[in-house]
Amino acid sequence: MKFRTFLAAAAVLALAASSAPAADKDAADTAVEAAKKYAGTTISIVWEAGLQSLDPLNYSGPQWEKLTGIKVKVVEVPTDQMFTKIVQDFKSGAGAYDALNVIPSWMPDLARAGALEPLDKYVDKFGYRDELQDIAAAYRDNQMQYDGKIYGFPDDGDVMLLYYRKDIFEDPKMKDDFKAKFGYELAPPKDWKQFDEIGQFITDKMAPKVYGAGFFRTAPYPQYMFQERFRMEGGKFFNADTMKASVNSDVGLKVFKQMLAENKFMPPGVEQWNFVDNLAAFLQGTTAMTISWPPYGRWAAGYGSGEEALKWVPKSQVAGKVGYALTPLGRPELGVGFDLSVSATSKNKEAAYLFIQWLNSKKTSLERVQLPYTLRDPFRFSHYASEKYRALWPDAPAYLDTIKTSGEKGLLDLSLLQQDKYDEAMTKAISSLWAGEDPKAILDRMAQQFDAITEKVGIENQKAVYKVWAAKPGAYPQ
Repeated sequence: MKFRTFLAAAAVLALAASSAPAADKDAADTAVEAAKKYAGTTISIVWEAGLQSLDPLNYSGPQWEKLTGIKVKVVEVPTDQMFTKIVQDFKSGAGAYDALNVIPSWMPDLARAGALEPLDKYVDKFGYRDELQDIAAAYRDNQMQYDGKIYGFPDDGDVMLLYYRKDIFEDPKMKDDFKAKFGYELAPPKDWKQFDEIGQFITDKMAPKVYGAGFFRTAPYPQYMFQERFRMEGGKFFNADTMKASVNSDVGLKVFKQMLAENKFMPPGVEQWNFVDNLAAFLQGTTAMTISWPPYGRWAAGYGSGEEALKWVPKSQVAGKVGYALTPLGRPELGVGFDLSVSATSKNKEAAYLFIQWLNSKKTSLERVQLPYTLRDPFRFSHYASEKYRALWPDAPAYLDTIKTSGEKGLLDLSLLQQDKYDEAMTKAISSLWAGEDPKAILDRMAQQFDAITEKVGIENQKAVYKVWAAKPGAYPQ
């Protein structure tokens, strides 16, 4: 080997050694070390306004600046404006945002438009691919990629859980009376028929002190419950060959009638309940069952009750009395969630990437999902197994085990081009249902609105996106 060749080879080896992550470093440490060269930079990140933003504002943002010298500017945006803001920034080319919070159902739109930076090259450069395998499959397989490329890191284990009052379900008299009437044990309902029977039974026995169940019913949340139940009863959103909407099928009508009928054993006025109304009723002990995201379980246990930011959460009257279970039929809706992405127009792409790798890493994300005042939920196998998390309250092990099982079986939200328009149609349809309109007429109108959206997007374009979505393991129950 000539001396010049030897020097060149040595230089390449030295460069490789300096850029490759050391084997004994985890993904968080790797991101911190690599990011230090950007000290003095300010990166901006779009985050949902309100409680969610307390994470980067009070916790992770200041930590990142302390570790790397990079400041984080948090751009708080209401959820219903986030998609529009991101698209506007991309189309204008302004590059106002570096990193993004993206709801997974937006990914087809944003990725096809070119608004999201593909992340594979960064993942490999900074040794993150192995740690991604720690993310539960429901999120990793459904929410991370589009067209075979990584565009975001799943960062929030949103999934619907059934919460129930153990003290009522385990009461000997209630158990005996229930079994005598229905012939099976009083236990978390396995299907919607059992849910109705148990809910009506408890209401008949205990109302008005306690009703059998309560749900949030006002926009925009009930459409996720409809999506889950419609598919679990055998419904398909579209004919895959024609892309004609099929939500107005017999299955859709069955689900609408079920949803309407169960209001009769819930508290009066439940049709107008929002997220907080339903939370308050369950925490105050006036409903025996409900379905919601994981924060309900933490707050019902009293976790975080001393936090200033959680003063609006009613004091739990049911701590130690709450059980956790899969929703009826056993395949709960994942329901929204968040990915961390990098804006394609960012002027600080690598610095932004390193920040989201650090946020999403095993080490940092475990700290973040334990913050009592934000709404990030466990989404990694290491979160579910964390001894620290499992010691936070007596029933935390059962809580984490139920989140894990629910995540494994979770159903993916419908994710098409202009998904927000389909979501709006479903939300309006359910509002009409509570208003007393004829269920079949509502469903026919919803199908017409679906078809109009599809035609506007382009049938062939949407058919291709639907085909990709429908092939995912969490799209339809197998």
